[in-house]
Amino acid sequence: MSVHRFRKFTLSMAMLLFPVTIWYFSPYLIFMAAMEHIINGSFITFTLMFILGMFFGRLWCGFFCPTGGMSECFESFSPKNPKQGFRNYLKYGIWFIWISGIIVCHILGKGDYSIQPFFMTDHGISISNIYSYIIYYGIIILFLIPAIIHGKRANCHYICWMAPFMILGYRFGKLLHLPQIKIKTKKENCISCRQCEKSCPMSINISEEISKGEIKTAECIFCGECISTCKNRVFDCRITNK
Repeated sequence: MSVHRFRKFTLSMAMLLFPVTIWYFSPYLIFMAAMEHIINGSFITFTLMFILGMFFGRLWCGFFCPTGGMSECFESFSPKNPKQGFRNYLKYGIWFIWISGIIVCHILGKGDYSIQPFFMTDHGISISNIYSYIIYYGIIILFLIPAIIHGKRANCHYICWMAPFMILGYRFGKLLHLPQIKIKTKKENCISCRQCEKSCPMSINISEEISKGEIKTAECIFCGECISTCKNRVFDCRITNK
């Protein structure tokens, strides 16, 4: 099985399982848990995203993220490339305000701390009643609107509250000189066909990245589509601390 087909399979499975796993990615449930001094499933998930991000960056986004799977399904509605630049920094502002709120909730919360991975779930299953499905479809609409208006994976660029964990983790790992997944480039092999850019789900200006000798943008999700598309071996994915 090619990396492309494997990626599509894992994203599809993650999307289908989203009704089961949605609370483990919830930006709201973590507030409720914080007020009761509970380390819940989403707290554990976001912590793991940061830790694993030190080594693998945003690999999760490219292979296992359920909302990423939805975003690529929504691509058929609006396949245009979203405008980026300063818009990519919106998610950091959202993330900072959100994290600040969580810290305040922990400060104001009451009770002894406890670890409850299945907090507010039914035997670990997130969506177990009709009211939860209202929230579920609300989230789908939330991710659908940016995709229709701005283009493919626009929500990943603009509003995703999970991406900063992995991006900051990756940068922290770089400071520690940890072995990290990287996509190196060979400028001399590039013939400027731009097929890599057409296949990139994140609409990255890969031609610009090639000239740097490595794809360095924080928007890269290490999906490997550029590697699969290129016939001239411009790209080389490896794990290194250099």
